[in-house]
Amino acid sequence: MSLRTPLARVLNHGAARDGVAHWWVERVSALALVPLVIWLLIALLRLPLSDYAAVAAWIGGGWNPVLLGLLVLTACRHSQLGLEVVIEDYVRHGWKTFLLLLSTFIHVLLAAGGVYAVLRIALRIAA
Repeated sequence: MSLRTPLARVLNHGAARDGVAHWWVERVSALALVPLVIWLLIALLRLPLSDYAAVAAWIGGGWNPVLLGLLVLTACRHSQLGLEVVIEDYVRHGWKTFLLLLSTFIHVLLAAGGVYAVLRIALRIAA
């Protein structure tokens, strides 16, 4: 017994089967964010946040720029995936493509800006 409509059987249209990859990437990015956010919170609690020089030196030292870059990239990708689901589910077809493109461009700009900021501070301290 098939739950497909007769028209879908004739036209061979069923599920697109592309939602599983999207679901997995969203879950893996959320899983990657957990240790990164915990690391960041612990590190920030140990820093004197009112001292720019101390925070800048921390950003430029050791593995901190790498982990901060990963945090920025992962958070932007996770946010973009979540917003994409909301737009696809709740926006009418007329605005859907425009909003999906706008969301992608904004998230790419945020990721690039975040990585640039981390690199700029880290390389200024290293020099």
